[in-house]
Amino acid sequence: MRRVGAVLLAVAGVVVLVVVGFLVYAGLVFEGDREASLDAWRSNGVEITGTDRSIVIEPTTGGIDAGLVFIPGAKVQPSAYLYKMAGIVEATGMTVVITEPTLNLAFFDTRPLSEFTADAPEVERWFVGGHSLGGVRACQLAADGTRDDADPAVEGLILFGSYCVDDLSGSDLEVLSIVAENDGLSTPDEVASRAGNLPDDTVTVTIEGANHAAFGDYGAQPGDGTATIDRQTARAEISDAVAAFIEELEPAR
Repeated sequence: MRRVGAVLLAVAGVVVLVVVGFLVYAGLVFEGDREASLDAWRSNGVEITGTDRSIVIEPTTGGIDAGLVFIPGAKVQPSAYLYKMAGIVEATGMTVVITEPTLNLAFFDTRPLSEFTADAPEVERWFVGGHSLGGVRACQLAADGTRDDADPAVEGLILFGSYCVDDLSGSDLEVLSIVAENDGLSTPDEVASRAGNLPDDTVTVTIEGANHAAFGDYGAQPGDGTATIDRQTARAEISDAVAAFIEELEPAR
């Protein structure tokens, strides 16, 4: 009995160490660049508010009835996307809801899309998107949003340096895939190899000179390529790609 007790105590100790180690790992995030975030907060074109689960960016004027729920990449601070998402809001008039994933990892966030869209109740049409592993999770939410009983229904998907593992090729989703030329993590070749999981009419835009981290503002990321454009140029290119995509959909409504 003593031996069994010692074994159980040892196992419990290992479990505790694993859990503590994982929590420490999950808590070590890529922090957002302060100056980029301040540029977003200072903009007269957007209004930024926070909830206990998201950051909401709304246009101050000229808003449209569409919104984007955006899911950050793994272990990237949500505020790291303020500058780039604010650019999209200014260019399109969309509302953007940046989620705050459980344990900073989208795969551990089982909350339904409706929990985030509730933070912008005036929005009528919803898109979902994400960066890196956040985009993979966005694909799952987009699939759920195409069901007949979905609430809210999802009109489209926007991928930022990401791809779908789920097969959405037979869906009616409007899809935009933005690829970074120098992405060392979600490489252009890897994104292309997964393109079969998206509808045939998916729009793909490559941002020349951008790397994986250029979709946010959080510094260098291990394994990534080198960006040859600055954050202002990357923001403009990303915003223009989303604006053109949204504008193309308007005549069909």
